[in-house]
Amino acid sequence: MPKILRNKDTGNFLVRYLKSFFHAVNGIFYCLFHEHNMIIILLAIVVTTFFGFYFKIQPYEWLFCIMAFGGVAAAECINTAIEATIDLQTNTFHPLAKIAKDTASSATLILSITAFVGAILIFIPYIQELWK
Repeated sequence: MPKILRNKDTGNFLVRYLKSFFHAVNGIFYCLFHEHNMIIILLAIVVTTFFGFYFKIQPYEWLFCIMAFGGVAAAECINTAIEATIDLQTNTFHPLAKIAKDTASSATLILSITAFVGAILIFIPYIQELWK
């Protein structure tokens, strides 16, 4: 069977790497400009980062925040990809399409709730110190 070349398989190593990288960047920009939840996620990242610097949180606390930032944003990108793929397949209501879309978005919700609870555990002690 002949090898089927995809667009990213053409060019030398650096060209292929750059194509891949810029496709990923395009995906991030698509989510930023077309997915309202990504704007909310970005706002939460900015606010959390501000408070992280303001309260001078510990390196391990930064690690949690950074992992939460990446996890929630990546989940939203995956959710967008799943929804787009389903929309490509069908534009009519189908119960299985609804299940796929709902469960994909629930992944983002679960990670967001987890990140929020983690942020509360990190920042409440710092906020309490302000009131003493």
